[in-house]
Amino acid sequence: MAAKIKKGDKVVVLAGRDKGQAGEVLRVLPEEGRAIVRGVNIVKRHTRQSATSEGGIISKEAPLHLSNLAVADPKDGKPTRVGFRILEDGRKVRFAKRSGDVIDV
Repeated sequence: MAAKIKKGDKVVVLAGRDKGQAGEVLRVLPEEGRAIVRGVNIVKRHTRQSATSEGGIISKEAPLHLSNLAVADPKDGKPTRVGFRILEDGRKVRFAKRSGDVIDV
């Protein structure tokens, strides 16, 4: 199945603790069905000091399930569903069903 959410997309969180927040997708984990979004779902991890890294409590983004994310409409930034369209030059692109704007450039 074609990926509807890709790295670099602007997304909005639909459910959970961070509902309503928006951010950029840093990484997609397709085998787990999850994505990491910048500034969303921040958790604290206690790390042990080692030769390569300093120990302490660090904050980092935890993965969110793809079902809790929606692509932000390029026109107004609100959540939208994604469809696929074939352009005249033969390229297959994603478009926002809310406004009809093309997401892929």
